[in-house]
Amino acid sequence: MALETIELEDVAACVAAGRNPRPQGPYRVQVGNGDLTFDGYRIDDPVPTGRQLLDLVSARPAEEHLVFQLLRNGDLKELTLDETIDLRTAGVERFIVFKSAESYRIELDGQVKEWGACVISGRVLKQLAGAADKPDYGVWMEIRGAEDRPIDDNELVRLDGKGLERFFTGATTSTEGAEALILPMRDRRYLEGRGLTFVEYREGAQTGVILRGYCLPDGKYQVAQADILILLPRGYPDAAPDMFYAQPWLTLAHSSRYPRQADQPLIFHGERWQRWSRHNSDWRPGTDGIWTMLKRVETALEIAA
Repeated sequence: MALETIELEDVAACVAAGRNPRPQGPYRVQVGNGDLTFDGYRIDDPVPTGRQLLDLVSARPAEEHLVFQLLRNGDLKELTLDETIDLRTAGVERFIVFKSAESYRIELDGQVKEWGACVISGRVLKQLAGAADKPDYGVWMEIRGAEDRPIDDNELVRLDGKGLERFFTGATTSTEGAEALILPMRDRRYLEGRGLTFVEYREGAQTGVILRGYCLPDGKYQVAQADILILLPRGYPDAAPDMFYAQPWLTLAHSSRYPRQADQPLIFHGERWQRWSRHNSDWRPGTDGIWTMLKRVETALEIAA
């Protein structure tokens, strides 16, 4: 009598189909390396330990290796040698094994992730961010006090320096006057968290962010909303922004005249902006950011006379 052959239950395929794997094995799991190259391996235990997953790929001695669970949303979760993972739970997809005894933390698009090697490539960063299939996307390393550094796909970045390395992805552009990635990631997160619509521009030697449809103090001006331009100096955020600019030009509702020190023009992105001459002499490098400048804008608009 021929023995019945039991088909392997592919865990990654189940996740892609949005269903839980069957209660009993055997299962096929995907295990990869730091280049995110994966192969399929058979495992019978539905609740393996980290040590069992390392045994699948002959990663010995186990104490010199790390294993991470790679979730579908790109998050990484480290499994200790004796920690178990239930393959029957929706969301368990793939695993990554590193020959390393130490993990590293990075911030990618605002999310902190664990990584098992002291280097990571631009290509892997884009894969973890879900941007691998977007040819017009790039990845940058955030550099305080200087322009963010673009990371090529094949470039390796060391993660064993001091502090948390921060990276972000986004569409690339080289067109003068077009949208660009200018703000540090933490500034972008702040504006998005406040629900503000903004566009970043680079025009010649000038860079700036335009806040679209910014709400003005109720009843104070001839309009309820305006676009606000903040120019960013070289070296921002360690260097302080100074003045800000409005479009359309704002007049006080009670007098129909311009506020004091707000009657000079600036041409930016093909528009004639109203310059608000409000200087900044108190800026804390490493602490202040777009939130600080925005508070100055709010105060200036509120007390203008």
